[in-house]
Amino acid sequence: MFRQLATKLPKLTDPLTPADAVFTFHPEQLSRWLDEIWAQGGITVWPKVFTETKVPLGDPAAVKLTQLPDNLIKESFKSGVHGPTTGTPPFPPPLGYNPTNDPQVVPLWDHMFYAYLVESTGAVEIFAEVVRRYVVGETLPAPSVETMAWVRATEELFFRDPPLFRVGGLTSQLRPDARVNRRNAYWRMFGLDLPHPAPGADSQAWKRDAGAASNIRFIEMWNELLRQVWLGIENERNTSGSNPTDASYIGYLCQTLAEMLRLRRLGGMLSREEFSYVCLLNWFHLTVDYESAVVRDLSANAGISGGNPADRLATIGRRVGVAPSRQARELFELATLVSPLLWAIELGVFDEQSQAELLYRSTGVPGPGPAQTMNRIIDLWQSATGERVKDLAVTMRRSTNQVRSAQPTKLLPAGVLSGTTAPSAPAAPAAAATNGHRRVAPRL
Repeated sequence: MFRQLATKLPKLTDPLTPADAVFTFHPEQLSRWLDEIWAQGGITVWPKVFTETKVPLGDPAAVKLTQLPDNLIKESFKSGVHGPTTGTPPFPPPLGYNPTNDPQVVPLWDHMFYAYLVESTGAVEIFAEVVRRYVVGETLPAPSVETMAWVRATEELFFRDPPLFRVGGLTSQLRPDARVNRRNAYWRMFGLDLPHPAPGADSQAWKRDAGAASNIRFIEMWNELLRQVWLGIENERNTSGSNPTDASYIGYLCQTLAEMLRLRRLGGMLSREEFSYVCLLNWFHLTVDYESAVVRDLSANAGISGGNPADRLATIGRRVGVAPSRQARELFELATLVSPLLWAIELGVFDEQSQAELLYRSTGVPGPGPAQTMNRIIDLWQSATGERVKDLAVTMRRSTNQVRSAQPTKLLPAGVLSGTTAPSAPAAPAAAATNGHRRVAPRL
């Protein structure tokens, strides 16, 4: 949400950036503004996007029953932040959907997968250390007043217990660690751990609390969707040979992913968590999106390390001794592209065969945007995770090796046939410890 806000505010005088305009708001204003955005309903009030059987956030009342009363928000609780008041569809609409004929719609917050991808860069750990060093000592370069405003807002909004009864109030005596809470949400929704350990936290706490309720097949189905879409992109202009593209299967994969995600949202579960976590990661994404005051004060601007968020984050990380992910550049761009795609998938936009074709067809369709976006997502995902989506698609189609059965061979107990006892086999070596951590996807 903060990145949207930055684009709507009046431009400041150089060298201040749109990010600095956001950071100079009082944290109380920003906290109230987030409650205002939450109360607008986001995706739940978008017209003609969903049906009664495909309700965003798990329940139509997921926002209404958790927001501040309307009279407080509109009268005594106003934030004074005049940010984005309307939104535009972040994903390709279904054929026949014309948003220009609909009333203005409210801004959207990102999908939870956005928060997972941006947090995988290591941004939270790096900026937590930046804030800590600024408030307890003088081991970093002298800050400007704009940087100290950012430090104060960051600590107030994200590294302390929020004010009572706010939408972001997700820590309590029952779940006191915000880092564990985020990992719990990621594990339940996607069956994924962050690629870096949680300092000082029990490495299995979020898994034990989730029990069996986690989408551990999400990454498998997601990789298969990308693989099938790439087959479609690769064979779109194929008019002579065999064409393995299967739009109905792509639609089925989208439907399966949507059902998995909606299952975790029953009754509005994880809706407040999603909103709060994407706002947290959006704040840090905005910090390195521009050459903001904190970026300049830490000498991480374009003149030193290049003009993209990953390079700025890496330079800041070196300042505080925390290394970001080597795939940070891909992860930042992926987060922006995948978020609207997953909202569209979760709302059933691509369930039907005719709509699924939009994901890979660039000719004969209203616009090539979806296929171009999917092509870029596949490139970035393959680079970031090592999942050879394109290579596997080619190998599977051309392989002549016999496919081995997925059913394991069932051996009879020793001695059943011969009546003798077979010597015991040597003990297998113990598996290497993983400390409860799991990569985004395995490298091949």
